[in-house]
Amino acid sequence: MELLNKVIVITGASSGAGRAAALEFAQRGTKLVIGARNESALNDVKEECEGLGAEVLVVPTDTSNATDMTALANAANDTFGGIDVWINNAGVLAAGDFDKTPMAVHEQVVKTNLLGYMNGAHAVLPFFKAQQYGVLINNISIGGFLPVPYGAGYTAAKFGLRGFSEALKGELTQWPDVIVCDLFPAFLDTPGIEHAGNYTGKALKPAPPVYDPVRVAQAMVEVARHPKSNTYVGSVSLLLKFGHALFPELMTKITGLVMRRYLKNADPIALTDGNVFNTVDYGMSSHGRFGWPGKPKVHRKYLLSAALIGLTAGYIISKQRN
Repeated sequence: MELLNKVIVITGASSGAGRAAALEFAQRGTKLVIGARNESALNDVKEECEGLGAEVLVVPTDTSNATDMTALANAANDTFGGIDVWINNAGVLAAGDFDKTPMAVHEQVVKTNLLGYMNGAHAVLPFFKAQQYGVLINNISIGGFLPVPYGAGYTAAKFGLRGFSEALKGELTQWPDVIVCDLFPAFLDTPGIEHAGNYTGKALKPAPPVYDPVRVAQAMVEVARHPKSNTYVGSVSLLLKFGHALFPELMTKITGLVMRRYLKNADPIALTDGNVFNTVDYGMSSHGRFGWPGKPKVHRKYLLSAALIGLTAGYIISKQRN
């Protein structure tokens, strides 16, 4: 698919990977429809994208609300005469002991991260089927394969999202030009963790290596042009996927241990709902402040070391069991 004048809908476009994606697509002369809860931030993104040559429609949208998502799809179709690519990207995060985190928070995380994507697919598929083509991109993250201790609601949503998408792909085989594409990026340098609901009482930061969200945005552009079922962004994404597939119990224990050790030493911070229930007015850029300097290849020595450690630990555990 050549992207000039194509209609691209992006949710969660006010910051992070969604904002980076809007800027990447804008450079290809697309017609953008951007949705998020923060209308002021969306208008800033609109101004940047128009400066790059795109036509942009802003639609304030809460993805956890099915009516909002239907309105987003209708606005895109009414304004630009169709939808070529729909990107489900909006998400929220909440960290804390499962039983110490309010159930209302877990519920909202699932509503945004799982039902929000389902709402998006439900809203756009009638348009795709009517025109007999379209690309649906789900930005799932490696969290769809690797559980996140102290983020149980997030993990439940991401595991469920991967299952939903796989089921949808099977259902749509009779529509060969309606294509569902899943992205599984590793940890990203976005403001998302600053926006997170935090019930740990400790300052949060992502585990290294942390990748540039522009890499995810570029992957979205590539998948829009050349759709494929699954795309892994960052070498560590595949490493974590296969590590958990080979040694699920070990990987789960290691991630829990790493989290507990980090939280023990992290700086104290006040508990907060973050942006779980409402938008925030800070950290609305594409990037956070956690990225590693250097090009992606810089990470390889760290990944190789982690792989060797994991394989050695797995071998030792298997020998002990035998």
